[in-house]
Amino acid sequence: MAISLSVVLLLAIVLVVLIRGGSLKGGPATVAILFGFFLASTDMAPSVNRFLNSLAETINQINF
Repeated sequence: MAISLSVVLLLAIVLVVLIRGGSLKGGPATVAILFGFFLASTDMAPSVNRFLNSLAETINQINF
């Protein structure tokens, strides 16, 4: 839960920065948000969640 909340917060910050910087307009941003919202309700959502958790665990295991 903490990882997904962190990812949502990070992506929200990136989205705001892109919109404010002019790299992303309101229309495409809305489409991206709606795509994510509807993707979360499909059968593909658990696979995406497992992939992101696996990626987070892999990054966590890297020693700097």
